[in-house]
Amino acid sequence: MKKKITLLSVLTLAMTLVACGGGKNEAKPAEGAKDAAATSEIKVGFVTDEGGVNDQSFNQGVWEGLDKAKTDFGLEADYLESKDSKDYTPNLETFADQEKNLIVGAGFKMGDAIADAANQYPEINYAIVDVDVTNGGQAEAPSNLLGIMFRAQEPSFLVGYIAGMTSETNKVGFVGGQEGNIIWGFEYGYRAGVDYAAKEKGTEIEILSQYVGNFTDAQKGKSITTTMYQNGADVVFHAAGGAGDGVIEAAKEAGKYAIGVDRDQNALAPENVLTSAMKNADVAVYEVVQEMKDGKFEGGKTIEFGLADGGAVGIAPTSDKNVKPEILKSVEEISKKIIDGEIKVPYNEETYNEYK
Repeated sequence: MKKKITLLSVLTLAMTLVACGGGKNEAKPAEGAKDAAATSEIKVGFVTDEGGVNDQSFNQGVWEGLDKAKTDFGLEADYLESKDSKDYTPNLETFADQEKNLIVGAGFKMGDAIADAANQYPEINYAIVDVDVTNGGQAEAPSNLLGIMFRAQEPSFLVGYIAGMTSETNKVGFVGGQEGNIIWGFEYGYRAGVDYAAKEKGTEIEILSQYVGNFTDAQKGKSITTTMYQNGADVVFHAAGGAGDGVIEAAKEAGKYAIGVDRDQNALAPENVLTSAMKNADVAVYEVVQEMKDGKFEGGKTIEFGLADGGAVGIAPTSDKNVKPEILKSVEEISKKIIDGEIKVPYNEETYNEYK
């Protein structure tokens, strides 16, 4: 039976976690999905991508949100790590067999597998982080599947500006995990931010860019970054998941700056992580679980968050440790321009060329 319910924005509790705020939307629950409020025990499962739950990046952020929900709500939550993309379907099926109320996935590579699972098990609710389940509104998503997206290009623009203004060699780098729409958002947002800094400085800033080819090979990430430093770069931004650990390690060894991603990665190298481009997946997932607990779930659509959503994305709170105050002041002004639409941040090569 279908009925209309209310879904809180995924930012409702962000004042507690990362100083965010949210609103309410009328939504339709997953057809046939279990009403979590009617169960005595909520069971949530999280399937990681290849980065693993301790990747110091996106997967870890998702799990921290679930772990907090586990503590706060007294529910059951666990995870299965995917060592390879071939593990996605078996891991999703394992949780379905365990009759989870909500199964969460992370990463664009898992999109097809989780959509298939949602169709196969309409009585279970699913959420996937970093996947547009409607393909830009061109496809009809399963009514028990919720997509959660972040406009990663916006914080990437900000850290690109910071990199460009901080660089003394006027040469910076970008290390990506695997090419695709999600990581292109990081790269081209970053490029645009560097360009903005170059214009302000009145000089050219060269951008070196290379992809690891996956999100797990930290040694390759380190090798790529070391070469960039040897070639004159003094700030390197990574959007490479676990492979980004190698980027930060290279920065430590070279005495240069790295820029983290997804989470505040300053703790990995306090003297060398300049800032981080953050997507607060923990906040989003926590709130979705709370909605499940209250018997409310919105599926069949994708929700997207950016700077205008009260801090759903942004730069790390530790940025003031290594970024000059005058640069941070300018970042605040640039953020307002992005929110107001004065700066339209590119998210792929085509929109970047238009921006240029």
